[in-house]
Amino acid sequence: MLSLFAPWIDWMRNESRTDRTSRIPRANENRVSASLGKVFLVGAGPGDPELITVRALRLIQQADVLIHDRLVAPALLQESHRDALLIDVGKRPGHHAVPQQDIEALLIHHARQGKQVVRLKGGDPFIFGRGGEELASLRQAGIDTAVVPGITAAAGCAAAAGFPLTQRHIADSVCLTTAHYSDEQDHTHWASLAANDARTLVFYMGLSQLKNIRQQLILHGLAADTPAALIENGTTDCQRQVFCSLQEIDQIADRQKLRTPCLLVVGKVVALANTALHQDPAQAGQIEALSL
Repeated sequence: MLSLFAPWIDWMRNESRTDRTSRIPRANENRVSASLGKVFLVGAGPGDPELITVRALRLIQQADVLIHDRLVAPALLQESHRDALLIDVGKRPGHHAVPQQDIEALLIHHARQGKQVVRLKGGDPFIFGRGGEELASLRQAGIDTAVVPGITAAAGCAAAAGFPLTQRHIADSVCLTTAHYSDEQDHTHWASLAANDARTLVFYMGLSQLKNIRQQLILHGLAADTPAALIENGTTDCQRQVFCSLQEIDQIADRQKLRTPCLLVVGKVVALANTALHQDPAQAGQIEALSL
């Protein structure tokens, strides 16, 4: 599995056996003591298992306990060793089977048992992944912790859909935001988001809020015909993507029956996608299914 990584894995194993003295020390991956384990907050990337980092894959293979989200590719979970304990704490829209405080308690508990614990999250742990909350709890409990970044959905989905997030003379900045808040209130500073049409806007967890996103951005001055993309299951074999304009996002999402996980990108760079849909306005809102 994950044959792409085989040469790297073999190289790392050989390096470990033949040249231990010359390897760069990885002090942050050594346990504090025989009685206290360590927690790694690891980004699994945007969906395609081959987009995980080499370091993250190695940690998955070495973990005693693997606590993972629902969007982590099954192929990555299968890389864990046969004696590892796998715990699914994945959240689904409207249903959090394991509350966040219980997840943090699990991390602390297993680390105190002397285990090497991997907390495996989709995308990057620190971008809408609640990794900061978990890091704070672990530090407060005195648990040694390290963070392994991952490719976030914004970067992965845009690349898979065929457009950049920034481009000279078109988009000089990117804003990663969300329209979904735990208290169900709208805390978004819409005027700021709509103020600069040279900025690419990326909305995480926004599928259920598309109507509000459309209304607020247009109300605060962003052009209704600004290009937009909706990307479902980005970077995976079942990726679907829709190109349209801002004023159409919610109607087209309903028409195409898009489901989570779905990322919304709004900005001029979307028009650079490698697709003919933008060349024929009559085809706006058509959907593409990719075979990656």
